[in-house]
Amino acid sequence: MAIALPRSVSAIVRGAVLSLALAALAACASGGGLYGAIPGDNRPHAKVDRARTMPIQGIDVARYQENVDFAKARGAGIHFVFMKATEGKDYVDPDFQRNWVRARDAGMPRGAYHFMTWCSLASEQAAWFTQNVPADPSALPPVLDLEWNNHSSCKAKPSKADALEKIRLMLEVMERHTGKLPIIYTDMNFHRDILAGEYFPNTFWLRSTAAEPHERYENRPWTFWQYTQTGVVPGVRGEVDRNVFYGNQSDWLMFLSTGCDPRAIAALAPTGRCAFAK
Repeated sequence: MAIALPRSVSAIVRGAVLSLALAALAACASGGGLYGAIPGDNRPHAKVDRARTMPIQGIDVARYQENVDFAKARGAGIHFVFMKATEGKDYVDPDFQRNWVRARDAGMPRGAYHFMTWCSLASEQAAWFTQNVPADPSALPPVLDLEWNNHSSCKAKPSKADALEKIRLMLEVMERHTGKLPIIYTDMNFHRDILAGEYFPNTFWLRSTAAEPHERYENRPWTFWQYTQTGVVPGVRGEVDRNVFYGNQSDWLMFLSTGCDPRAIAALAPTGRCAFAK
């Protein structure tokens, strides 16, 4: 069913409509159908093949991708990008500001993520995020990246109660700063150890590169799915994480307009969230 958007819908939503049209045109030119324009994956896994057939495709980037050509990626059928902004209490991705501006100028919906570390206070990390990430009403909701810090110098593993306290403080500050309900990104290990069985009103973005998310996350509802880390996308040098939004084009436009998963709007709207973009 098509959704009628209000006249006050933001420019980023109008840009998304154009992106959908560009994806369809690129697909027609390639003769591969709507999804044939961006099939790239250096090591595809058959158990996530469904993700490649879903209409709203995206990427996430950090300094490792260097000079991303967002206009080229958008023209090839990429509908959104999440980009690393901050980590811990004192790190900013060196490409964040450039990526933030370039994606906006290319008309690609973009959101910023903070990588949570467990060796500094949540209050310090929250202050660092608000200091370095613009409160841009045209942006996607911010993302809190929740993983164990196995590849960093921080090896601390707080108790479940302590971790949840830190997480909820971060989410509260990020929402207050941006005006949008943050997205929670996580992987299987952290979800199992800390998040499983816990209620959050937030949208979830789940990593699952060898199975569909419901097989790995105890049927945790998800809005975004990171299905490969070996993706190949026009405009991006080397390999890149690829992601998919759960729904169709109407669902996507509703998400862009409200910052909420359309399936959760009825429950969240009474709390003052999910207002249409001006």
